Amino acid sequence: MDFGLTPEQDLVVDTVRAFAETELYPYEDEVERLDAVPPELAAQIRKKAIDAGLYAANMPEELGGGGLDPITLTLAERELGRASYALQMLVARPSNILQGCTGDQIHTYLLPTIRGERHDCLAMTEPGAGSDVRSMRTRAERKGGDYVINGTKHFISHADTADFVILFAVTGTETTPRGPRGLISAFLVDKATPGLEVRQGSGSVSHRGYHQCELSFTDCRIPAGQLLGEEGRGLELMTEWLGASRLTVAATSVGRGRRVLEAAVRWAAEREQFGQPIGRFQGTGFKLADMATDLEASELLTLLAAWKLSRGRMTDQDAAMAKLHASEALGRITDHAVQIFGGMGLMDEMPIERHWRDARVERIWDGTSEIQRHIISRSLLRPHGA
Repeated sequence: MDFGLTPEQDLVVDTVRAFAETELYPYEDEVERLDAVPPELAAQIRKKAIDAGLYAANMPEELGGGGLDPITLTLAERELGRASYALQMLVARPSNILQGCTGDQIHTYLLPTIRGERHDCLAMTEPGAGSDVRSMRTRAERKGGDYVINGTKHFISHADTADFVILFAVTGTETTPRGPRGLISAFLVDKATPGLEVRQGSGSVSHRGYHQCELSFTDCRIPAGQLLGEEGRGLELMTEWLGASRLTVAATSVGRGRRVLEAAVRWAAEREQFGQPIGRFQGTGFKLADMATDLEASELLTLLAAWKLSRGRMTDQDAAMAKLHASEALGRITDHAVQIFGGMGLMDEMPIERHWRDARVERIWDGTSEIQRHIISRSLLRPHGA
Protein backbone atom coordinates (compact mmCIF):
# COMPACT_ATOMS: atom_id res chain seq x y z
CA MET A 1 0.00 0.00 0.00
CA ASP A 2 1.33 3.43 -0.96
CA PHE A 3 1.17 5.83 1.99
CA GLY A 4 2.66 8.74 0.05
CA LEU A 5 0.70 11.82 -0.98
CA THR A 6 0.47 13.05 -4.54
CA PRO A 7 2.03 16.44 -5.39
CA GLU A 8 -1.51 17.86 -5.57
CA GLN A 9 -2.34 16.56 -2.10
CA ASP A 10 0.90 17.96 -0.70
CA LEU A 11 -0.04 21.33 -2.18
CA VAL A 12 -3.52 21.22 -0.60
CA VAL A 13 -2.05 20.32 2.80
CA ASP A 14 0.52 23.14 2.63
CA THR A 15 -2.06 25.66 1.41
CA VAL A 16 -4.68 24.86 4.04
CA ARG A 17 -2.14 24.72 6.87
CA ALA A 18 -0.70 28.09 5.85
CA PHE A 19 -4.21 29.55 5.68
CA ALA A 20 -5.01 28.27 9.18
CA GLU A 21 -1.77 29.61 10.62
CA THR A 22 -1.93 33.06 9.00
CA GLU A 23 -5.67 33.76 8.71
CA LEU A 24 -7.18 31.88 11.66
CA TYR A 25 -4.65 31.42 14.50
CA PRO A 26 -4.18 35.19 15.07
CA TYR A 27 -7.86 35.65 15.98
CA GLU A 28 -8.32 32.68 18.31
CA ASP A 29 -7.74 34.61 21.54
CA GLU A 30 -10.20 37.32 20.50
CA VAL A 31 -12.90 34.79 19.68
CA GLU A 32 -12.29 32.99 22.95
CA ARG A 33 -12.59 36.25 24.89
CA LEU A 34 -15.73 37.45 23.08
CA ASP A 35 -17.36 34.02 22.70
CA ALA A 36 -18.22 35.28 19.23
CA VAL A 37 -16.71 35.95 15.83
CA PRO A 38 -17.23 39.63 14.92
CA PRO A 39 -19.28 39.84 11.69
CA GLU A 40 -16.61 41.83 9.89
CA LEU A 41 -13.99 39.21 10.76
CA ALA A 42 -16.29 36.40 9.60
CA ALA A 43 -16.80 38.18 6.27
CA GLN A 44 -13.06 38.73 5.91
CA ILE A 45 -12.22 35.06 6.48
CA ARG A 46 -14.93 33.84 4.12
CA LYS A 47 -13.74 36.17 1.37
CA LYS A 48 -10.14 35.08 1.77
CA ALA A 49 -11.18 31.43 1.77
CA ILE A 50 -13.16 31.95 -1.45
CA ASP A 51 -10.27 33.85 -3.06
CA ALA A 52 -7.88 31.04 -2.06
CA GLY A 53 -10.16 28.40 -3.58
CA LEU A 54 -10.73 26.70 -0.23
CA TYR A 55 -14.44 27.39 0.13
CA ALA A 56 -16.97 24.56 -0.41
CA ALA A 57 -14.12 22.14 -1.07
CA ASN A 58 -16.48 19.20 -0.49
CA MET A 59 -18.85 20.18 -3.29
CA PRO A 60 -18.51 18.99 -6.92
CA GLU A 61 -16.41 21.16 -9.20
CA GLU A 62 -19.18 21.30 -11.80
CA LEU A 63 -21.39 23.04 -9.22
CA GLY A 64 -18.72 25.58 -8.35
CA GLY A 65 -17.19 23.72 -5.41
CA GLY A 66 -13.64 22.58 -4.82
CA GLY A 67 -14.33 19.05 -6.03
CA LEU A 68 -11.79 17.44 -3.71
CA ASP A 69 -11.76 13.66 -3.59
CA PRO A 70 -12.44 12.03 -0.17
CA ILE A 71 -8.77 11.54 0.72
CA THR A 72 -7.70 15.08 -0.21
CA LEU A 73 -10.77 16.52 1.52
CA THR A 74 -9.91 14.58 4.67
CA LEU A 75 -6.38 15.98 4.56
CA ALA A 76 -7.81 19.50 4.21
CA GLU A 77 -10.19 18.90 7.14
CA ARG A 78 -7.25 17.68 9.19
CA GLU A 79 -5.35 20.93 8.63
CA LEU A 80 -8.39 23.12 9.32
CA GLY A 81 -8.95 21.10 12.49
CA ARG A 82 -5.82 22.68 13.95
CA ALA A 83 -7.65 26.00 14.31
CA SER A 84 -10.46 27.22 16.54
CA TYR A 85 -13.72 25.65 15.37
CA ALA A 86 -15.56 28.97 15.30
CA LEU A 87 -12.99 30.23 12.80
CA GLN A 88 -12.29 27.14 10.72
CA MET A 89 -16.02 26.57 10.06
CA LEU A 90 -16.01 29.89 8.18
CA VAL A 91 -13.97 28.09 5.53
CA ALA A 92 -17.31 26.46 4.86
CA ARG A 93 -17.96 22.92 3.76
CA PRO A 94 -21.73 23.08 3.15
CA SER A 95 -23.81 20.11 4.22
CA ASN A 96 -23.48 17.37 1.59
CA ILE A 97 -27.19 16.68 1.86
CA LEU A 98 -27.81 19.82 -0.19
CA GLN A 99 -26.71 17.79 -3.19
CA GLY A 100 -30.14 16.20 -2.87
CA CYS A 101 -31.72 19.49 -3.99
CA THR A 102 -33.85 19.40 -7.13
CA GLY A 103 -35.55 21.96 -9.37
CA ASP A 104 -35.75 25.47 -7.94
CA GLN A 105 -34.05 24.26 -4.75
CA ILE A 106 -30.77 24.09 -6.64
CA HIS A 107 -30.80 27.81 -7.44
CA THR A 108 -32.38 28.91 -4.14
CA TYR A 109 -30.31 26.87 -1.71
CA LEU A 110 -27.55 24.70 -3.20
CA LEU A 111 -25.70 27.04 -5.55
CA PRO A 112 -25.86 30.19 -3.34
CA THR A 113 -24.49 28.14 -0.45
CA ILE A 114 -21.59 26.88 -2.56
CA ARG A 115 -20.85 30.48 -3.60
CA GLY A 116 -20.85 31.63 0.03
CA GLU A 117 -23.94 33.80 -0.38
CA ARG A 118 -26.10 31.67 1.95
CA HIS A 119 -25.27 29.49 4.93
CA ASP A 120 -26.97 26.33 6.17
CA CYS A 121 -27.39 24.53 9.48
CA LEU A 122 -28.64 21.00 10.16
CA ALA A 123 -31.49 20.49 12.64
CA MET A 124 -31.99 16.94 13.82
CA THR A 125 -31.42 16.66 17.59
CA GLU A 126 -34.27 17.26 20.04
CA PRO A 127 -34.45 17.40 23.86
CA GLY A 128 -35.91 13.87 23.89
CA ALA A 129 -34.31 12.52 20.72
CA GLY A 130 -30.55 12.57 20.45
CA SER A 131 -29.01 9.28 19.39
CA ASP A 132 -32.51 7.81 18.87
CA VAL A 133 -33.37 9.85 15.78
CA ARG A 134 -36.57 7.92 15.04
CA SER A 135 -38.10 9.10 18.31
CA MET A 136 -38.11 12.78 17.30
CA ARG A 137 -41.39 14.61 17.87
CA THR A 138 -41.13 17.65 15.62
CA ARG A 139 -43.87 17.10 13.05
CA ALA A 140 -44.56 18.46 9.59
CA GLU A 141 -48.17 17.97 8.49
CA ARG A 142 -49.22 18.33 4.88
CA LYS A 143 -52.02 20.88 4.50
CA GLY A 144 -52.89 21.57 0.88
CA GLY A 145 -49.82 22.88 -0.90
CA ASP A 146 -47.92 23.51 2.34
CA TYR A 147 -46.38 21.74 5.31
CA VAL A 148 -47.08 23.07 8.81
CA ILE A 149 -44.27 22.41 11.28
CA ASN A 150 -44.49 22.23 15.08
CA GLY A 151 -41.83 21.16 17.52
CA THR A 152 -38.44 21.97 19.07
CA LYS A 153 -34.83 21.26 18.15
CA HIS A 154 -31.77 21.88 20.30
CA PHE A 155 -27.98 21.66 20.10
CA ILE A 156 -28.21 23.02 16.55
CA SER A 157 -24.74 24.27 15.67
CA HIS A 158 -24.32 27.79 14.23
CA ALA A 159 -28.06 28.26 13.63
CA ASP A 160 -27.55 31.84 14.83
CA THR A 161 -25.45 32.64 11.75
CA ALA A 162 -27.25 30.42 9.22
CA ASP A 163 -29.72 31.70 6.61
CA PHE A 164 -31.74 28.51 6.38
CA VAL A 165 -32.28 25.24 8.20
CA ILE A 166 -32.06 21.70 6.86
CA LEU A 167 -34.78 20.27 9.08
CA PHE A 168 -35.65 16.67 9.84
CA ALA A 169 -39.23 16.14 11.02
CA VAL A 170 -41.84 13.39 11.36
CA THR A 171 -44.36 13.21 8.52
CA GLY A 172 -45.99 9.86 9.33
CA THR A 173 -45.60 6.58 11.21
CA GLU A 174 -44.80 3.00 10.34
CA THR A 175 -45.06 -0.28 12.23
CA THR A 176 -41.74 -1.85 13.27
CA PRO A 177 -40.79 -4.77 15.56
CA ARG A 178 -40.22 -2.10 18.24
CA GLY A 179 -43.64 -0.58 17.75
CA PRO A 180 -44.75 2.52 15.83
CA ARG A 181 -41.85 4.68 14.68
CA GLY A 182 -41.76 8.02 12.94
CA LEU A 183 -41.29 8.36 9.20
CA ILE A 184 -38.75 11.14 8.84
CA SER A 185 -38.63 13.72 6.06
CA ALA A 186 -36.16 16.52 5.31
CA PHE A 187 -37.10 20.14 4.61
CA LEU A 188 -35.44 23.43 3.68
CA VAL A 189 -36.71 26.18 5.98
CA ASP A 190 -35.66 29.81 5.61
CA LYS A 191 -34.81 31.28 8.98
CA ALA A 192 -37.04 34.30 8.39
CA THR A 193 -40.12 32.07 7.99
CA PRO A 194 -42.92 33.11 10.39
CA GLY A 195 -43.37 30.61 13.19
CA LEU A 196 -39.64 29.78 13.45
CA GLU A 197 -37.79 31.21 16.44
CA VAL A 198 -34.04 30.74 16.86
CA ARG A 199 -32.52 31.27 20.32
CA GLN A 200 -28.91 30.87 21.34
CA GLY A 201 -28.60 27.93 23.70
CA SER A 202 -26.69 27.64 26.95
CA GLY A 203 -23.00 28.43 26.97
CA SER A 204 -20.64 25.55 26.33
CA VAL A 205 -17.11 24.92 27.56
CA SER A 206 -16.18 23.61 24.09
CA HIS A 207 -15.64 25.70 20.97
CA ARG A 208 -16.48 29.17 22.25
CA GLY A 209 -17.75 31.43 19.51
CA TYR A 210 -19.33 28.45 17.75
CA HIS A 211 -22.80 28.48 19.24
CA GLN A 212 -25.43 25.84 19.62
CA CYS A 213 -29.01 27.04 19.38
CA GLU A 214 -32.60 26.09 20.13
CA LEU A 215 -35.16 26.16 17.32
CA SER A 216 -38.85 26.46 18.05
CA PHE A 217 -41.44 25.80 15.31
CA THR A 218 -44.97 27.02 16.00
CA ASP A 219 -47.39 26.53 13.09
CA CYS A 220 -44.48 27.29 10.81
CA ARG A 221 -45.83 27.02 7.26
CA ILE A 222 -43.59 26.29 4.28
CA PRO A 223 -44.41 25.43 0.65
CA ALA A 224 -44.40 21.74 -0.25
CA GLY A 225 -41.65 22.56 -2.73
CA GLN A 226 -39.25 22.90 0.19
CA LEU A 227 -39.44 19.18 0.91
CA LEU A 228 -35.90 17.86 0.36
CA GLY A 229 -36.06 14.46 -1.31
CA GLU A 230 -39.10 12.23 -0.94
CA GLU A 231 -41.58 12.36 1.93
CA GLY A 232 -40.79 9.73 4.54
CA ARG A 233 -37.33 9.07 3.07
CA GLY A 234 -35.34 11.54 5.15
CA LEU A 235 -33.28 8.87 6.88
CA GLU A 236 -32.26 7.37 3.55
CA LEU A 237 -31.28 10.83 2.34
CA MET A 238 -29.30 11.36 5.52
CA THR A 239 -27.50 8.03 5.10
CA GLU A 240 -26.68 8.79 1.47
CA TRP A 241 -25.19 12.25 2.02
CA LEU A 242 -24.20 12.57 5.69
CA GLY A 243 -22.30 9.32 6.23
CA ALA A 244 -18.93 11.02 5.90
CA SER A 245 -19.62 13.57 8.68
CA ARG A 246 -18.06 11.24 11.27
CA LEU A 247 -14.97 11.11 9.11
CA THR A 248 -14.80 14.90 9.36
CA VAL A 249 -14.83 14.72 13.17
CA ALA A 250 -12.04 12.16 13.02
CA ALA A 251 -9.96 14.30 10.67
CA THR A 252 -10.33 17.53 12.67
CA SER A 253 -9.52 15.61 15.87
CA VAL A 254 -6.28 14.40 14.26
CA GLY A 255 -5.38 17.94 13.21
CA ARG A 256 -5.98 19.37 16.65
CA GLY A 257 -4.12 16.48 18.26
CA ARG A 258 -1.14 17.17 16.02
CA ARG A 259 -1.06 20.82 17.10
CA VAL A 260 -1.29 19.89 20.78
CA LEU A 261 1.47 17.28 20.49
CA GLU A 262 3.78 19.78 18.77
CA ALA A 263 3.20 22.28 21.59
CA ALA A 264 3.79 19.64 24.28
CA VAL A 265 7.03 18.46 22.66
CA ARG A 266 8.37 22.03 22.47
CA TRP A 267 7.48 22.64 26.11
CA ALA A 268 9.03 19.35 27.25
CA ALA A 269 12.23 20.14 25.34
CA GLU A 270 12.57 23.72 26.63
CA ARG A 271 11.20 23.56 30.19
CA GLU A 272 13.92 22.54 32.63
CA GLN A 273 13.66 21.10 36.13
CA PHE A 274 16.45 19.55 38.19
CA GLY A 275 18.95 20.68 35.58
CA GLN A 276 17.48 19.00 32.51
CA PRO A 277 14.53 19.24 30.09
CA ILE A 278 11.42 17.69 31.61
CA GLY A 279 11.03 15.53 28.50
CA ARG A 280 14.03 13.51 29.72
CA PHE A 281 12.01 12.26 32.69
CA GLN A 282 10.11 9.06 31.97
CA GLY A 283 6.94 10.48 33.50
CA THR A 284 6.89 13.11 30.76
CA GLY A 285 8.66 11.29 27.93
CA PHE A 286 6.36 8.30 28.11
CA LYS A 287 3.35 10.60 27.88
CA LEU A 288 4.78 12.08 24.69
CA ALA A 289 5.32 8.58 23.32
CA ASP A 290 1.73 7.59 24.08
CA MET A 291 0.41 10.81 22.52
CA ALA A 292 2.40 10.27 19.32
CA THR A 293 1.32 6.63 19.04
CA ASP A 294 -2.34 7.52 19.64
CA LEU A 295 -2.12 10.20 17.00
CA GLU A 296 -0.56 7.97 14.34
CA ALA A 297 -3.16 5.26 14.93
CA SER A 298 -5.96 7.83 14.65
CA GLU A 299 -4.57 9.20 11.42
CA LEU A 300 -4.18 5.78 9.84
CA LEU A 301 -7.75 4.79 10.73
CA THR A 302 -9.03 8.09 9.36
CA LEU A 303 -7.13 7.93 6.09
CA LEU A 304 -8.03 4.27 5.64
CA ALA A 305 -11.73 5.16 5.92
CA ALA A 306 -11.23 8.02 3.46
CA TRP A 307 -9.42 5.68 1.06
CA LYS A 308 -12.32 3.24 1.23
CA LEU A 309 -14.80 6.09 0.73
CA SER A 310 -12.95 7.16 -2.43
CA ARG A 311 -13.56 3.65 -3.77
CA GLY A 312 -17.16 3.44 -2.63
CA ARG A 313 -16.26 0.84 0.00
CA MET A 314 -16.43 2.73 3.29
CA THR A 315 -18.85 1.13 5.74
CA ASP A 316 -20.52 2.56 8.82
CA GLN A 317 -18.06 0.50 10.83
CA ASP A 318 -15.07 2.15 9.11
CA ALA A 319 -16.35 5.66 9.86
CA ALA A 320 -17.32 4.70 13.42
CA MET A 321 -13.87 3.26 14.15
CA ALA A 322 -12.14 6.38 12.86
CA LYS A 323 -14.43 8.74 14.77
CA LEU A 324 -14.28 6.68 17.98
CA HIS A 325 -10.52 6.32 18.11
CA ALA A 326 -9.61 9.82 16.92
CA SER A 327 -12.01 11.64 19.26
CA GLU A 328 -11.06 9.57 22.31
CA ALA A 329 -7.36 9.82 21.44
CA LEU A 330 -7.72 13.61 21.28
CA GLY A 331 -9.14 13.54 24.80
CA ARG A 332 -6.14 11.55 26.04
CA ILE A 333 -3.67 13.74 24.15
CA THR A 334 -5.03 17.02 25.49
CA ASP A 335 -5.21 15.63 29.02
CA HIS A 336 -1.58 14.51 28.85
CA ALA A 337 -0.65 17.94 27.50
CA VAL A 338 -2.23 19.69 30.49
CA GLN A 339 -0.22 17.42 32.80
CA ILE A 340 3.01 18.12 30.91
CA PHE A 341 2.46 21.88 31.08
CA GLY A 342 1.57 21.59 34.76
CA GLY A 343 -0.14 24.60 36.28
CA MET A 344 0.45 26.64 33.13
CA GLY A 345 -1.64 24.12 31.21
CA LEU A 346 -4.72 25.37 33.04
CA MET A 347 -4.05 29.07 32.57
CA ASP A 348 -6.06 30.91 29.94
CA GLU A 349 -2.99 32.79 28.76
CA MET A 350 -1.94 29.59 27.01
CA PRO A 351 -4.03 27.62 24.46
CA ILE A 352 -3.62 24.20 26.10
CA GLU A 353 -6.63 24.58 28.42
CA ARG A 354 -8.73 25.62 25.43
CA HIS A 355 -7.70 22.55 23.44
CA TRP A 356 -8.50 20.41 26.50
CA ARG A 357 -12.01 21.89 26.80
CA ASP A 358 -12.66 21.80 23.08
CA ALA A 359 -11.70 18.14 22.85
CA ARG A 360 -14.52 17.01 25.14
CA VAL A 361 -17.39 17.53 22.72
CA GLU A 362 -15.82 15.40 19.98
CA ARG A 363 -16.86 12.25 21.87
CA ILE A 364 -20.49 13.43 21.88
CA TRP A 365 -21.55 15.14 18.66
CA ASP A 366 -22.06 13.27 15.38
CA GLY A 367 -22.80 10.20 17.46
CA THR A 368 -21.44 9.53 20.95
CA SER A 369 -18.60 7.10 21.57
CA GLU A 370 -21.21 4.66 22.84
CA ILE A 371 -23.12 4.86 19.56
CA GLN A 372 -19.90 4.27 17.61
CA ARG A 373 -19.19 1.18 19.70
CA HIS A 374 -22.74 0.01 19.08
CA ILE A 375 -22.27 0.39 15.31
CA ILE A 376 -18.97 -1.48 15.41
CA SER A 377 -20.19 -4.34 17.59
CA ARG A 378 -23.38 -4.78 15.55
CA SER A 379 -21.29 -4.93 12.38
CA LEU A 380 -19.20 -7.71 13.90
CA LEU A 381 -22.21 -9.70 15.15
CA ARG A 382 -24.55 -9.26 12.19
CA PRO A 383 -22.88 -11.90 9.93
CA HIS A 384 -23.48 -14.44 12.70
CA GLY A 385 -27.17 -13.57 12.97
CA ALA A 386 -26.71 -12.05 16.42
